[in-house]
Amino acid sequence: MSESVTLPALGESVTEGTVTRWLKKVGDRVEVDEPLLEVSTDKVDTEIPSPVAGVIEQILVQEDETVEVGAVLVTIGDGSGAAAPAEAPAPAAAEPAPVAEPAPAAAPEPAPEPVAPASEPVPAPAAAPAPEPAATPAPAPTPVAAPAPAPTPVAAPAPAPVVPAAASTNAHAGYVTPIVRKLANDKGIDLAAVTGTGVGGRIRKQDVLAAGGPAVSTAAPSAAAAPVLEVSPLRGTTVPMSRLRKVVAERAVLSMQTLAQLTTVVEVDVTKVANYRDEVKAAFQAKTGQKLTFLPFFVLAAAEALKAYPIINATVDGESIVYPDHENVSIAVDTERGLLTPVVRNASDLNLAQLAAEIADKAERTRSNKLTPDELSGGTFTVTNTGSRGALFDTPIVFLPQSAILGTGIVVKKPVIVTDDGLDAIAIRSTVYLALSYDHRIVDGADAARFLGAVKARLESGDFASKLGI
Repeated sequence: MSESVTLPALGESVTEGTVTRWLKKVGDRVEVDEPLLEVSTDKVDTEIPSPVAGVIEQILVQEDETVEVGAVLVTIGDGSGAAAPAEAPAPAAAEPAPVAEPAPAAAPEPAPEPVAPASEPVPAPAAAPAPEPAATPAPAPTPVAAPAPAPTPVAAPAPAPVVPAAASTNAHAGYVTPIVRKLANDKGIDLAAVTGTGVGGRIRKQDVLAAGGPAVSTAAPSAAAAPVLEVSPLRGTTVPMSRLRKVVAERAVLSMQTLAQLTTVVEVDVTKVANYRDEVKAAFQAKTGQKLTFLPFFVLAAAEALKAYPIINATVDGESIVYPDHENVSIAVDTERGLLTPVVRNASDLNLAQLAAEIADKAERTRSNKLTPDELSGGTFTVTNTGSRGALFDTPIVFLPQSAILGTGIVVKKPVIVTDDGLDAIAIRSTVYLALSYDHRIVDGADAARFLGAVKARLESGDFASKLGI
């Protein structure tokens, strides 16, 4: 008896999904809650587990096909009605297995590791050096029985180890995010030897962690040596957009065409915040298990200012302005699938410890693809920490239905002019640029300036002891 597995509801606002990869094929055995396939929606990529145990009898939706919620994906039975495995959707696993026949000209694609030449006897040209004739392994086609007239055994056409020219080191590498590449470098793991388990064979952080291996550290470069940039395997290629990337692109264009966007930037002296953070960060990490970064301070100051200036937190509904009674702050998170914005709900009611925990948890689960679609919706305002990649500031795009987004730049030390008792002096201060992009249809420049002024005053006061939360 067969049972149909349908595409489940993946969130209140999710109505359809795209099959990105099948994890099982026709004829495979599957257990209850074992992952069947990967599905991409306009909010999140996720694995669909099997609700029943049995044998895959028929796959009804192919990879890259988009279907509505409730559509039948696959039938699972006891195996008696299983179709021939040829009906499998040919997942993007790898190239077909190479046929073990002595082909004349080497096919570089299915060749195994270039160090072991035992299985591919390719006739070597006369100019091949052949330094060790005795190293010929057992499967040599014509061994020593050739009638060699001279006492020198070099003239026999021995199978020479031919290294395939420029064979791709890892067919599954694809695009590797900077986070994954840095993790591999820190652990001394060669990405060419790692098999990716992400969509389309992409290497994820979990793959690097699973690879393990000894930390092989190369010699430290000299202080004057410039960092060597690796050439991306995407160079010179053409790849289709993922569903998530398509949705982000459509929404970005729609927002730019719908909203009258403007950006206002202020510079903030966060020396007191930096000093306070240095004082408490050890105790904070000991008690919470989280590192205390600048981001929770920025989010807290912004959330408090939203309560005083709710126009920054408002949305446009036709010819009406809707002012929410809550401050749900979306946090922009860079992932290997693209930029996602999980929501910290009621951020104005949280202290620094709660914000740090929420941000760290949401960011980690976003990168590991463990968020539900509902955790990515409902935001009323966004904070994007562009300074985490070293940017001074940028002009972030507001995404509908929100009306504003705050970009936080990198905190840097620099000489500034300070006034003490009416006397000007030059001092080293920690500063940051805050850039607020907003919808000029309902937010005026004065509104933006007042909001940024409140955030600036809150941060420059450095008075966060009562909000530490430990």
